[in-house]
Amino acid sequence: MPLYKTITVTPSITVFIWQVTESEDQLAKGIILTDNCANRLAGMKSEAHRRGFLSIRHLLAEAGYTDHDLYYDANGKPHLNDGNHISITHSHDFTGIIVALTDEVGIDIELQRDKIMKIAHKFTQLEEYRTLANADAIIRKLTIVWGAKEAIYKIYSEKGLSFLQHIDVKEFDLEDEESIAEIMYQGKNSSYSVDFLEFEGYTCVYSVKL
Repeated sequence: MPLYKTITVTPSITVFIWQVTESEDQLAKGIILTDNCANRLAGMKSEAHRRGFLSIRHLLAEAGYTDHDLYYDANGKPHLNDGNHISITHSHDFTGIIVALTDEVGIDIELQRDKIMKIAHKFTQLEEYRTLANADAIIRKLTIVWGAKEAIYKIYSEKGLSFLQHIDVKEFDLEDEESIAEIMYQGKNSSYSVDFLEFEGYTCVYSVKL
């Protein structure tokens, strides 16, 4: 089974990343889904989505859980029955989860693609990227910022929050592999750590509420 990477963020926070290479039948072996998740799986038209969905259940097993330990609230945010915190992500050939005992956490994996240049104005101020040497560096940095805002949004999980107006990822260099971010929304401020790594043309960003 291709567990791609395990990251011990702190003694109480762990990231698990899976590279989805198996067939759907292989991934389904040994997995027992709740009725709700079985119906969700049956309703997925894309085989890639079904494989990703099943691989996440293997990641749950790596963390000591089953599908029956997981539930979703009205906003679609995942929770664990034991009160620990979890966030889930799926992008093409990779899936990931982050599990924490006490901290609120979020995770996002993104495929690095030049199309992010076309939507960048929707989530960040493009003038901040003019100092970068080439298009590849700009795409990499934009993908990190997008992933950071996705991960943080998963923590905050409140309708009306704007990536562009309310989430601010502080300046960082690609070599830093970390940053911090703030949400300023409805008169309230909150802060988040941001860590990122790149592998095989993908970017993984995970965040912890401070």
